[in-house]
Amino acid sequence: MARTPTTVTSILIVDDDRRLADMLAKILAAEGHRVDTADNGRAALSQLARRDYDVVITDVRMPELDGPGLYREMEQRWPALLSRVIFITGDSLNPETQRFLARVGAPALHKPFDLDDIHRIVREALERRS
Repeated sequence: MARTPTTVTSILIVDDDRRLADMLAKILAAEGHRVDTADNGRAALSQLARRDYDVVITDVRMPELDGPGLYREMEQRWPALLSRVIFITGDSLNPETQRFLARVGAPALHKPFDLDDIHRIVREALERRS
């Protein structure tokens, strides 16, 4: 069973699959997190410029600006947040995706994943806050 966080944390979910983003937002909001969503990396950059987030959960493959592109922009603008980026992918067999995830060392949720995976990976990311 998931615990409610003792302090409100903010999470940005970036995914062009609206159903998945809404499901994750609902699950995480029920735990007491403040959750925002963005449809792609460009929209996420706008939100990151306006508000601080404790965790960013992003899909790897999206239109306009994908997960790797978002990560590269974050390297330049918000490097302290990189340790709290979590990737979502249904493309884990793609060699390009494998190389990228190995290079950045960020945790990834591989589709399909379950609730325990979500709770665990978010908890671990929150523990990495400085």
